[in-house]
Amino acid sequence: MTDPVVVVGGGPGGMMLAYLLGRAGMPVTLLEAHRDFDRDFRGDSLHPYTLELLDQLGLADRLLALPHHKARFFRFHTPAGSITTADYGKLASPYNYVALMPQARFLDFLAAETAALPGASVRTGAKVVELIQDGRVTGVRYRDDAGTHDLPASLVVGADGRFSRIRRLADAPARSLGATTDLLWFRLPHRPEDPPDADVDLFFGRDHYVGLLAGTNGWQVGYSLPKGGYAQARERGVGPIRTFLADHVPWLADRAELLTDFGQTTLLSVDISRVERWWRPGLLLIGDAAHVISPVGGNGILMAVQDAVVAANHLVRDRSDAALARIQAEREPAIRQVQAQQVRLEQRAARARERGRPAAPPYRLLRLLTAIPGARARAARANAYGPTPPELD
Repeated sequence: MTDPVVVVGGGPGGMMLAYLLGRAGMPVTLLEAHRDFDRDFRGDSLHPYTLELLDQLGLADRLLALPHHKARFFRFHTPAGSITTADYGKLASPYNYVALMPQARFLDFLAAETAALPGASVRTGAKVVELIQDGRVTGVRYRDDAGTHDLPASLVVGADGRFSRIRRLADAPARSLGATTDLLWFRLPHRPEDPPDADVDLFFGRDHYVGLLAGTNGWQVGYSLPKGGYAQARERGVGPIRTFLADHVPWLADRAELLTDFGQTTLLSVDISRVERWWRPGLLLIGDAAHVISPVGGNGILMAVQDAVVAANHLVRDRSDAALARIQAEREPAIRQVQAQQVRLEQRAARARERGRPAAPPYRLLRLLTAIPGARARAARANAYGPTPPELD
């Protein structure tokens, strides 16, 4: 039997690629180091592009039968006023919203669909410890409860995230592009009287902002910190965070006291970085393993899924090194565009901090820009599909 494609990493990009290859009749094995996918504060945003792709695959209805929240708007709340910057309801799509669903449920769903395909398998608790190489990558060595195993492969795909072990084993360093912000995530309960139209909102103060995501497990709250500012924030305690919520998100003030210590928070060290070459003979990197996307805009899952689509389009026909180079050439322009926009936002925030200016964007300018006919629909479309969205062959 032909050696399988081995996909390392069970995130959205890796899982989608494994499903697409298995669906095309290719032997594929996905290895995930963790025993399950239930890790908190991962990206929960399924954009219209992803939902349309799942519909094309005949999966959307069953996935969306799982609990989720339909986010229609993206808003900025500044001291001068609130502005809706994107309205997904204006998209000409049956999925004219962002589905906010715990990523673990999405991955569990895709893992079950993948494992049901002939020739496809999903192995959890399988940690890759070495690349098998003979001039080119020819497989992986992984460890599980039963011991250490060698798994030959016609191609190894590293889809194991921003701290990719495959990237390190392949000696393919990622170059940082200059993130200046970190995020401190925590949860607060949802209550029936909360604003019904709160979806994906940013609340700006002078030195910090809070990102708020609706969801099935309450509110996800992300509190911004200057890059490297975690130790100082921890020393100050959660008091300043609770004060910020009371001042800028007043309808959450009645439960801010539920945040009592830093043990309830998770630090997300924001990164924007990219590997110069995403492939080696017999090896391909996709998603955050190849290019780390900032959480701003919730583009990480979207970019990883689109990487998987382009990779599948090529790999079902050709697994040569030339095909791997074509995958990078097709995807890299869109990644560069998204990352360049994120770097500009990071640099703007850094300059504001250095000059002692408020973190909030200019309200009057945003109000003028979003008042232009079609502006909110265009902003929604740009975020919903990304630059040059690929079609599945």
